[in-house]
Amino acid sequence: GANGVGGRAIRVGTRRSQLARIQTDSVVKMLQELYPDLHFEIVAMSTTGDKILDTALSKIGEKSLFTKELESALERNEVDLVVHSLKDLPTSLPHGFTIGAVCKRENPLDAVVFHPKNCGKTLSILPEKSVIGTSSLRRAAQLKKKFPHLEFRDIRGNLNTRLKKLDEKEDFSAIILAAAGLKRMGWENRIGQLLGPEDCLYAVGQGALAVEVRAKDQEILNMVSALHDADTVLCCIAERAFMKRLEGGCSVPVAVNTLLKDGQLYLTGAVYSLDGSDSLKETMQTGVSYPHQNEDGPNDDVQHVGITAKNVPGQAQEAAENLGVELASLLLSKGAKHILSVARQLNDA
Repeated sequence: GANGVGGRAIRVGTRRSQLARIQTDSVVKMLQELYPDLHFEIVAMSTTGDKILDTALSKIGEKSLFTKELESALERNEVDLVVHSLKDLPTSLPHGFTIGAVCKRENPLDAVVFHPKNCGKTLSILPEKSVIGTSSLRRAAQLKKKFPHLEFRDIRGNLNTRLKKLDEKEDFSAIILAAAGLKRMGWENRIGQLLGPEDCLYAVGQGALAVEVRAKDQEILNMVSALHDADTVLCCIAERAFMKRLEGGCSVPVAVNTLLKDGQLYLTGAVYSLDGSDSLKETMQTGVSYPHQNEDGPNDDVQHVGITAKNVPGQAQEAAENLGVELASLLLSKGAKHILSVARQLNDA
């Protein structure tokens, strides 16, 4: 192989869930098309997040719920790369790891899947006190504010489990899921309503797949970097920088919406109290059209919020990161820290 990885199997780590497998298979298929001579082998593992199903995610208090076991395997050289949903990856990765590729983003919006008896309805016309299932504080906070007549309750498990709980019991009138996951599973027909930014801003990195590698493994890093989608990279760098500056995580409601158009990157970011009554939301923009310079030398592996994107102009990445930091700083200057710390305390309680 021209890039030095020929002659051996490249092992790709993944979670065991059906969605994780579909996502990993799609990445391996892209790599196989780019590198027909290489042999890829998929290694599936269970993670803490897959095993603890009776506790709300935001209560387990572990940052890397769905990634830790996979990263340990990466560290021990048992796998060469790992495929994740980008939104599962913390904004600071453990030392020695980097996101070597961010693939083209699928639709990042949230979707409502209705109980069969509510087919054809929307959230606004569901009866008073209808119960909506979501394990996300971010979704619940925004939707409580927007649809005060509804009740929100925790629902856990992978996509298959959640849909089964919805369909086979009468506990939930509807559940909220990421449109991207439903699409990848081939269940797009279950989407009863897409929630636009006016209803619900999405999670940082939602809809994008990330390939995590060892930062020092140049061969693998070079190989996977061909998968980077420049627009997605810039949007996600801005979103992750915003989240990192706010010190947000699973346990607080932080939400975003990004748009890249005509060389301008627009970032809307918001923070919410748990019941959605208190919130701050702002939009900022920056220019990101820079020529690609061959930046050889010590700069060539600069990480931006955990992402190494050699084939995206460095100045554009910097501009995107600065945008996220500045937007977060603006919200912090308006009192975001108080909203988030109250949310964190309530959630911990």
